[in-house]
Amino acid sequence: MEIRKANLNDALGVAKVQVDSWKTTYNNIVSDAYLEQMTYENRAKKWKDILSGQDVFVAEHKGEIIGFSNAGVERTGKYPDYTGELYAIYILKEHQEKGIGKLLLNSVVDKLKDKNIYSMTVSVLEENKSRLFYEHIGAKKIDRKRIEVSGKSLYELVYGWKDIKEIN
Repeated sequence: MEIRKANLNDALGVAKVQVDSWKTTYNNIVSDAYLEQMTYENRAKKWKDILSGQDVFVAEHKGEIIGFSNAGVERTGKYPDYTGELYAIYILKEHQEKGIGKLLLNSVVDKLKDKNIYSMTVSVLEENKSRLFYEHIGAKKIDRKRIEVSGKSLYELVYGWKDIKEIN
């Protein structure tokens, strides 16, 4: 298994991980209609744009992308104590709980530190058990906000690390 910086040729592989992960992780959380409209093709187009402007890291196993992460500057401006944001970590269900998430997290954290960003938030749906991963590695809950996904009202938790050098 290898962690590496993604390139434009990885857009479809990243899209497949995102779509498949959403369908396993958010089943019974977001509407089936929302999940069904996510396709490899429409997500790959978006990932081509993202890959051209953001640092994205992929986990590759036997030549197949099985996970990815990306992070950058905190986008909302609501959390002045936090300058960075973990935008996403997704790993195919069959490869979860093997330490890959921590490796993907370390990659984006190192990239943020290279950019002199030393604090970070991440937002996660309250019903998503991956929030326990963030709690386990030292994130503190800093906010809870109501969001709407495809007409369904959900809660999102915002976690933060004031010093990403202390992520354990």
